[in-house]
This record gives sequence, C-alpha cells and structure tokens, in this order.
Amino acid sequence: MSTIVTRAGKGSALSFAEVDDNFTNLNTDKIQSGNTVASLAITSATISGGTITGITDLAVADGGTGVSTLTGIVKGNGTSAFSAATAGTDYLAPPSGTAILKANSGGALANASAGTDYVAPGTATTFTADQTFNSTRLKLAGSTSGSATLNAPAIAGTSTYTLPPDASTLGYRNVPQSGSDKTSSYSLATTDIGEFVGVGTSGSITIPDATFAAGDIVSIFNNTSGNITITCSITTAYIAGTNTDKATMTLATRGVATVLFISGTVCVVTGNVT
Repeated sequence: MSTIVTRAGKGSALSFAEVDDNFTNLNTDKIQSGNTVASLAITSATISGGTITGITDLAVADGGTGVSTLTGIVKGNGTSAFSAATAGTDYLAPPSGTAILKANSGGALANASAGTDYVAPGTATTFTADQTFNSTRLKLAGSTSGSATLNAPAIAGTSTYTLPPDASTLGYRNVPQSGSDKTSSYSLATTDIGEFVGVGTSGSITIPDATFAAGDIVSIFNNTSGNITITCSITTAYIAGTNTDKATMTLATRGVATVLFISGTVCVVTGNVT
C-alpha cells in the first residue's frame, strides 16, 4: 500500500520532496496491464456465471498462473499461487453413466458393480459373515408357489434359532389344503407335506415309495359319501397299533387319515382306516 503524506496529517504545508515522494509511491504501487500482483484482496465484486466483473486476468506472485488461463477446478498451492486441480489427486472425478458410485483404491470414483459392491434388488445373496438386521418388522417371504426356508449352518454343531417370546409364530397356524379335492388317482408328493389332501368323487390315493423323508406328515380327508382306497406302493405301511404290512387301506366316508413317514420306505397311518 502506498504511503501518502497529506497536509492534514502533517499539520503544515508539504515540502517539494514530500510531494515528489507521494507521486513516486503511487507510481510504484500502481496496477496496470502486464503487472504481476503480489497479493489482491477483493472486498466487493459481482460474480455471474463464474466470472468476476471487471477482472479479465488475475496474476499472482511466485510464478502463479493467471486465472483466466485455467479451466476446470482451480486450487491454491500454498504459495499464493493458483493452478488447475488434478482429477484423482485433488478431487474425485465422477465417471460417466448412471450407476451407483464408489471410491476405488486409486482415490477416484468408479461405477459400483451389482453383486460385488452392493446387493442388487431381486437377486439371491449369500452372506459369508454374521449379519444383523434391525427392523420393526423383518419378513421372509417365498414366492406364491414356493417357501422361505431357514437352513442349518454348514458346520457341525447344534442349530439354534432364537425367536422373541412374545407373539411369535412359527409354521402354519392351521393345516392348509394341498390344492383342490382329487377326483382321480393321485400319488402323494413332497409338496403335500404339512397339508391335507382332499379326495372327491372317483378319487383315490397312492402312497409312493422312496419319495418322502423321516418326519414328513401328510393328512388325507375323504370328502365323499363312500369309502376310498389308499394304495400303499411304499415298501412298508402300517396302520398305527398293528404290526401288519398293508398293501392297501380303506379310508371311511368323511374320514381323516394321517400318514407319518418313518423313512422313505416305511410309514404309519392313523385315523379312520382299515
């Protein structure tokens, strides 16, 4: 800043030397085209579209570059100079496209990959580490023709599923019907497990061999006015409380029979059967 001696400040008339010094100081500190400015403070300016009105070029000390010659993001280098910022070093440059973005090890942004960086909606996902889901309601839902299954861990040990003690429901609260009443010969299938099979007019039931596993249960309801036949194609079929292998059984009218599979080749039938 120029040092100017004024009459008011001095309290008397200026000497010729003092007047000359004032002009010399003003000439030394003037700004004109081609000058390099050691520092410039702007206290008021109008900025429109990234341009400061009235300034066409800003040169700074220490070899700085004029702002009007730079493109992109401008940075200060710590020595009162400006330079162009470098993508990937000074800032993360977004890639093209509309995908989810991620930061990579090189300090830049990249497009994230579905199945690798995030779980894509509607895709099957396998978690290799413990997962905690905090929600007021977590629902496991199968498709309209499928089911949601909790599988045991793939390591030896006891599988424990902990449910809250209040108002918890596990499995069916009733016994659903497996399709509509069967009006022809029908062989029980694994899709009938935990359900009941209704038998209508002209219907009959076959218990197949080597199809079910130990613990599987299927119920049969005779929804006719007469007896129906249950054919036991399974290797061994007992009526509960007897020790006789049955090749066929008769289910009484409006009767119910429950088939408990002891193994894939042995079952026991309880209910209104003979």
